[in-house]
Amino acid sequence: SSPPQPDQGLPPPLAAVPVPWKSTDPCQGHRESPGALVETSAGEEAQGQEGPAAAQLDVLRLRSSSMEIREKGSEFLKEELHRAQKELKLKDEECERLSKVREQLEQELEELTASLFEEAHKMVREANMKQAASEKQLKEARGKIDMLQAEVTALKTLVITSTPASPNRELHPQLLSPTKAGPRKGHSRHKSTSSTLCPAVCPAAGHTLTPDREGKEVDTILFAEFQAWRESPTLDKTCPFLERVYREDVGPCLDFTMQELSVLVRAAVEDNTLTIEPVASQTLPTVKVAEVGCSSTNTCALSGLTRTCRHRIRLGDSKSHYYISPSSRARITAVCNFFTYIRYIQQGLVRQDAEPMFWEIMRLRKEMSLAKLGFFPQEA
Repeated sequence: SSPPQPDQGLPPPLAAVPVPWKSTDPCQGHRESPGALVETSAGEEAQGQEGPAAAQLDVLRLRSSSMEIREKGSEFLKEELHRAQKELKLKDEECERLSKVREQLEQELEELTASLFEEAHKMVREANMKQAASEKQLKEARGKIDMLQAEVTALKTLVITSTPASPNRELHPQLLSPTKAGPRKGHSRHKSTSSTLCPAVCPAAGHTLTPDREGKEVDTILFAEFQAWRESPTLDKTCPFLERVYREDVGPCLDFTMQELSVLVRAAVEDNTLTIEPVASQTLPTVKVAEVGCSSTNTCALSGLTRTCRHRIRLGDSKSHYYISPSSRARITAVCNFFTYIRYIQQGLVRQDAEPMFWEIMRLRKEMSLAKLGFFPQEA
């Protein structure tokens, strides 16, 4: 068999390379002997027979090594290609996912922008509607304020000429005589603050109290407490001025035998919700305790004593009535007059100096003390 053809790029076999004839010693000028030439040619011939086999083995080794290198290189390149393709695929998937996320974010941003614009327009519309409603309410409130100011001015004009000491009878029809006031059917109703004993209304500015023959001397402690209260008038019973009045006058004056009803009466007086009604003689019923629920016209609901009761009281919006005696009525109306006067001071309707106001309060306290002790004017 012929030897395999050498691959391209490999060196030719050694046997194919011509060997030039040369002398073994370059310094010798003569050639070797014919015997030596024969031995040399024989040796070369034997060497020439062994050379192609060795060269063939070398070629085979080189071929096998090159094939192995090619196979390993191709496998390595395939692995690299496969790895690169896999990375490209992952990157494509990542790019696709990111593009979807971007599209979703853009869509959400558009929806959010649209909703924000819609909400902003809605808020603007609501603000405009509220502004219009507020302007309307402000206009109505200003109209009411103007009306109330006119009414207050008219009220001041009416009550400025009346004082608790000298009430204006034209402003209080209940003080007129029966011939002037006209006939009344049944019974009339009026608040306890407008009692016939001493109706408390605002005194006029600079009005001089009615002089009496009793000596007067200002108590410095009481006057100092009143001055402190007058700087910022309040109905809080914890302030020193009202606390003293509650302790010395209001509490004892409204301390009746029937304790539960006394507490209710005191609370109604403080809230200005107590109503006193005179009972007409022709409407006096027989004893009906079940209907009235508290007393009869012959028994006072506060003291529990048997007295002729010509008045009855009602607490707030309650439908129950309590018949009271003239002494109990005098005690209640004395306290009501005091509270009415200090309310006028708190509302700024009293235009007087501190001393006349102080003496008017002392007079009202005196009435509470007398009523507490059982002194009351006889009814006509």
